[in-house]
This record gives sequence, C-alpha cells and structure tokens, in this order.
Amino acid sequence: MLNEFFPNVPKIQYEGPESDNPFAFKFYDPDKAVAGKPMKDHLRFSLAYWQAILSDGADPFGAGTMQRPWLSITDPMEQAKARMRAMFEAVEKLGMPFFCFHDRDIAPEGDTLRETNRNLDEIVSLIKEYMQHVNVKLLWGTACLFKHPRFAHGAGTSCNPDVFAYAAAEVKKAMEVTHELGGANYVFWGGREGYDTLLHTDMKIELDNMARLLHMAADYAKEIGFKGQLLIEPKPKEPTVHQYDYDVGNILSFLRGYGLDDRFKINVEQNHAILAGHSFQHEIRLARINNMLGSLDANQGDYLLGWDTDQFTTNLYEAIAVMYEVLHAGGLAPGGMNFDAKLRRQSFEPDDIFLSHIAAMDTYARGLEVADRIINDGTLDRFVEERYAGYRSGIGKEIVDGKADFKKLEDYIIDKADIQNRSGRREWLESLINRFI
Repeated sequence: MLNEFFPNVPKIQYEGPESDNPFAFKFYDPDKAVAGKPMKDHLRFSLAYWQAILSDGADPFGAGTMQRPWLSITDPMEQAKARMRAMFEAVEKLGMPFFCFHDRDIAPEGDTLRETNRNLDEIVSLIKEYMQHVNVKLLWGTACLFKHPRFAHGAGTSCNPDVFAYAAAEVKKAMEVTHELGGANYVFWGGREGYDTLLHTDMKIELDNMARLLHMAADYAKEIGFKGQLLIEPKPKEPTVHQYDYDVGNILSFLRGYGLDDRFKINVEQNHAILAGHSFQHEIRLARINNMLGSLDANQGDYLLGWDTDQFTTNLYEAIAVMYEVLHAGGLAPGGMNFDAKLRRQSFEPDDIFLSHIAAMDTYARGLEVADRIINDGTLDRFVEERYAGYRSGIGKEIVDGKADFKKLEDYIIDKADIQNRSGRREWLESLINRFI
C-alpha cells in the first residue's frame, strides 16, 4: 500500500453505525447486498482528481489554505508525478473503485500542443503503472477547454477558428488517453460554451459549431474503438451569463435538434441543478425518463449562495431522492457517482480529504438503503400509479393511445356537470419519507 503523503491514515474499513472512529465507514459496506447487488455496484464512487488533489482552497477573496505537500514541488512534471502518487494513495486507502480527471489536471501545458501531449503521455504511462498495483479504474476523462486564455471566447463555440481547431485536437488526444486507460465514459463540460452578451454573439454559428465538434467526437470515438459512453454535463451559468448546456431539458433539445441524442447521455451535477433553479432529483428524473441518464457528479450546493460551492454531500434527504431515481433507472453503469466536491477552506489538513469522502460515501450508502426500503414498501409508487389511473381506461386511455381529438374530447366533457379531483396529499407523502429514515 502506498503510504507517502497520508502516513497516519489507515485503510478505511466498514465498522457500522455504532463506531466512533472518524476513519471508518458507518453505513457504506461495499459488499453488502441491496436490491440484489452489492452497494459498490449501485454507487460506483469516483474521486475527482482536480478537487481532491489539485485544489488548494483559493477562492476569489483569498489565497489557498490547503496543506498539500505535493503542491510545494516547483518542477511542473515532478509535481504532476507526486500528485498522482497522492491520488493513488488516497483511492487505495478509501477503497474507491474509480477516479476522474481533466487532461490539464494531470500534466502541465508545454509551449505547443505537441509538447503538451508529450507531457500527458508521460503521466499516462505512470497512471498505467499504478493501475497495475492499485484496484482502481477510470470512470471518465475529459479535456479542460476553459482555463487557458485561448478559451476566453469559448472553445467549440469560439469566434476564432484556430481556437476551435485547438479544442478539437485537445479533445482528440483526451479521448485517446481515456481509451488507453480503459475509461468507462468520456465527458464534455462546456465551461465557456456560452455568452456574456448578445451584442457580439452569433448564436446560430456558435450552436452549430458546438454540434459539429460533438459529431466529430462521436465519429472519432467509433474510429478508435472507444466503447465508453459519451456524456454532456449541464451547467446554466458561471463563468458565462448563459451557457448553451443550461440544464437537462436544454441539452435534450440540443441533442435531438442536431441528431446527437443516440450518441450522448447526460452527466448530472447537483450544484449545477441548483444554479438552474431545479432540484437534483428533477434533473436526474428528467434524464431518466428520457433514457438519457448517464452519470452523476455527486456534490451539493448551498441554496443560499448563487455560485458553484461544490460541497461534499451530507444531506440525507437529498441522497434518498437521488438513490430513489438511480434504483428506478436500474443503476448508473457505465456511469457512477463522482465526488466533484472540494473541501471548505477551513478543512485544510491532508487527512480531511478522507473525512470528507467518508462522510459523503456514508450519506449515499444510507440514502441507498432508505430508498430501497421505500421502493420495496411500494406505498409511494402505488400512490403515483393510482393518481394517474384515469389514463389506463376510458377517455384517458384514448388520449394516451392517440385516439382522441378536440371534437371527441368536447363531446365527452361538454355535458359533465362536475369534475372530481383527488387530494395530492403532499404533506402525508413527505411524512412517509421521514418514516423510513
């Protein structure tokens, strides 16, 4: 076992809810059977490399606070190698089955893309070496098309064709690397694929070009034999005023409009759902009922703050709602639950990396068990089924079957003196959820 950066942290084990050991799972028992398969197969947890290893705690109002010995190494490539050792030590001790990264997270940029690719190849070789000894897989890879100044006007939506070409070449390499490492998915997050003002924006060419880039990516995935799922992650704003991948509904329309809906699914993030004015469950369900649910970024946002806080999930109610949707979807594979979450600035010691992940993993494990009990009880699902029972017979069934038109519906309803509704019983249903906790 690697033991270079976290010498005081043991291999994290399940000890049960009565344990007071902070470095132990209370609810996450990876091999415990829930709904017919082990917890680890339902949850498919992933460590987010850029948050857990690369983040230094800086924010717009202050310098970094994190104690990260690997970040003090001045040589860029040596630091990249040290960061990778730290990451593998963390996932091994957490028993985390997956990790995720952006290409620029793991290797520094060179003066040209060719030099940058050489740096990336060197680190990828190191990852492959570690993967032979540590039982962890790549959930997804992606290209960082938003940090560098070249992407000031966007990447696939840039007004500059040279930037579009650079973005395409970077995605090409990132997809090759993801394929080489056996990645289960490849994600697109349009960090700057949007606009701040319409005064200088040709929206049509930007949307068309974004679709062109995604078509190229899907074609190239097939060309290189990449069998993983292609994903798009919604986000409504920040850093732009309006992002084209605003929310699940927006992405569904975009993919269908450009003939891409058979090649992509959606990676849903809680914090982004909040910024779009939705709940996490809403976004997951909308993806699920359209057969577009691919993967989750499992974090939580602050409902009182208007930006992407990326907190670790400790909200049990929300975790129950999420796992209720995941169970009804039949699971997330080949997707998973990626902890795109960063420690608060006040939680700055290296060991806090483990305490935060344990807390979130336990929250989702508990949410999984409660959601399974709710589904097995059947009261909630039966209530919903009965609420729409009118559409299974009579005029309701004719509406669903497409056999009703305006004239037929008018004839049916015109002489009805009274229409009877039934209570939605929201408060009772909310208390029902409480009963299972």
